[in-house]
Amino acid sequence: MSTFEDQLNKVQTQNGFIAALDQSGGSTPKALMLYGVNEDAYNGDDEMFAVVHAMRTRIITSPSFNGDRILGAILFENTLDRDIEGKSSARFLWEEKNVVPFLKVDKGLADEENGVQVMKDFGDLDGLLAKAKAQNVFGTKMRSTINSANAEGIEAVVAQQFEIGKQICAAGLVPIIEPEVNINATDKAEAEALLKASLIKHLGTLAEDELVMFKLTLPEEANFYAECLESPNLIKLVALSGGYSREEANRRLSQNNGMVASFSRALSEGLSAQQTDDEFNSMLNDSIEAICQASNT
Repeated sequence: MSTFEDQLNKVQTQNGFIAALDQSGGSTPKALMLYGVNEDAYNGDDEMFAVVHAMRTRIITSPSFNGDRILGAILFENTLDRDIEGKSSARFLWEEKNVVPFLKVDKGLADEENGVQVMKDFGDLDGLLAKAKAQNVFGTKMRSTINSANAEGIEAVVAQQFEIGKQICAAGLVPIIEPEVNINATDKAEAEALLKASLIKHLGTLAEDELVMFKLTLPEEANFYAECLESPNLIKLVALSGGYSREEANRRLSQNNGMVASFSRALSEGLSAQQTDDEFNSMLNDSIEAICQASNT
């Protein structure tokens, strides 16, 4: 089988979860601060990205981080351009760890309109997809946000996600469609109802060979998005932690059968630059095991 077919088979059939290691420019300082590295430890973006790459490298090279429990890992473009132990980050993940590489491709969010934030212009997306494909990246991730139950806004978010998603499918990759519902939205359940209806409608527009994944906020009602899994085009339904603590995110996730984690902050919670390797690896192992157990329901 080809690399893509091997990766597709792993994502579709193996238990485990997806590690989100794709903090980008805006979220990196906060991620580093939680890791025990303050902003006075680096000067400018170049040094900041070098420090966060060291953090991600420590996670990825840990004995606790491997393909037995982790299906895939989402990378930021800056990480794609860097090496881990002499190999490109994406190739290291797949060839050394048996973890399927994904790439965050969006350029951030536009200003809020109709209760949502669609994605900014992507720039040279085809060029980025070609670079990713050349490094055996399997799929992509792109995030929009939904802050209130506005039908027009939610339809705009989903329509944009699917439009770009089809472009990604045409490049031979599998897009993770991520319309994040804000966990603090006062009408979160109503927003989720509108979102599900729109997602199901747009799933029906996909051709047979257009495969996608959904990354969604953990819903107020258990198994709320299970209906989406009836589509043969949806190969995986994953959940974002969205600001919930790891304990709360795992609790909610365990109630949603067939939905697996794609956690970022909840995965790295408790990890610190000041920990010894034994302390770090032990904490990461406990985190991975708890998230894996919650995903295997």
